[in-house]
Amino acid sequence: MIAGLAAVTAGLLAFHRTVPNSVGRVGSLLESFLPWLGLVVVALLGLALLRRSATALVALLLPVAAWTYLFGGLVLPGDGPGTRDLVVVQHNVSDENPDPAGTARALADARPDLIALQELVPGALPVYERTLAARYPYHAVRGTVGLWSRYPLTGARLLDIRPRGVTDAWNRGLRTVVRTPYGDVAAFVAHLPSVRVRASGLESSLRDESAGLLGEAVAAEDLRTVILLGDLNGTVDDRGLAPITSRMNAAERGFAFSFPAAFPLARIDQVMARSATVVRIRALPATGSDHLPVAARIALG
Repeated sequence: MIAGLAAVTAGLLAFHRTVPNSVGRVGSLLESFLPWLGLVVVALLGLALLRRSATALVALLLPVAAWTYLFGGLVLPGDGPGTRDLVVVQHNVSDENPDPAGTARALADARPDLIALQELVPGALPVYERTLAARYPYHAVRGTVGLWSRYPLTGARLLDIRPRGVTDAWNRGLRTVVRTPYGDVAAFVAHLPSVRVRASGLESSLRDESAGLLGEAVAAEDLRTVILLGDLNGTVDDRGLAPITSRMNAAERGFAFSFPAAFPLARIDQVMARSATVVRIRALPATGSDHLPVAARIALG
C-alpha cells in the first residue's frame, strides 16, 4: 500500500499537467499546493521505516526524485548580489489594514529599490504617500495599485486587465517605465481577481481571464526588460497563470509562501521578469495585512 501511494504521489508531481481542469478546476487546485506533496512523501517515509519495508523505501525514490526536480532548486542558496541588481518588494497591503503607516515603514526598512502595493484605498493612500516620500520620491498610482521607486518613473498608465464579467469600477493594473541606472525597465503592477475554493472545486474563471489579458500586455510590451509585481491570486505552478508564466520567469530560489499571513500555504504574491532573472524571493515579517510581503532580487541582463 505504501509503495502504491508513493507511485501515485510521484505521478501527481511529475504529471500534474495531465490532471483535468474541466470539472472544478481540479488541476489548478492541485497545482496551487503542489509543493506540499512533499509532506506526503515524508509521512510515507515514516510509515515505511516503521514497517521496515524495503519495497516501500525503494518506491519512495520516485516521489523524492520528482519533488527534487520540481522544487529542489528553490531551497538552494542563491548567488551573491550583483552589480546590476534591483531589489523589489511586493505587498497586498489589504483594504482593511489598521496600520498603513507602520506597514509602509516596515516595507521601506527592507531597503528595496521598488515597492509595489495593491488594495490601496482612498483613506490610506495619503498615508503611504507621506510615509514613503522621503526614501521613494517617485511613485505612480492607478486605481488600487501603485509603485514607489528610488528611480524616476515615466509613462505611467492604466493597464486594462478587467474581465468582461466585471462591470463596476475596477482598476487593478499599472504600467510604467523605471529609469534605472542600468537602463529603462517596464514595470507592471497587477492585482488579479480572487479565487474561491468551493465544494464544487476551484472558482477561478475571472482570475484566468484577467491573467490572459495581463499576458497579452506583457507580450505587447516594446521594452525588452519587463518586471511584474503583483498579487496574482495563484502560484507559478497553477496553469491558470500560464499566459503570464509562459512569457516570464519566476524566482530561482525561495518558496516565500505569502498567504494567508497567519499560516502561509502558498505564494500568490509574485515577482516575475522578462529578459532579467529573479534570483531569489523571500517572505518578510507580517504587517497589518492578511498577506505577507515578499522581497526579491532581480538581476538585470
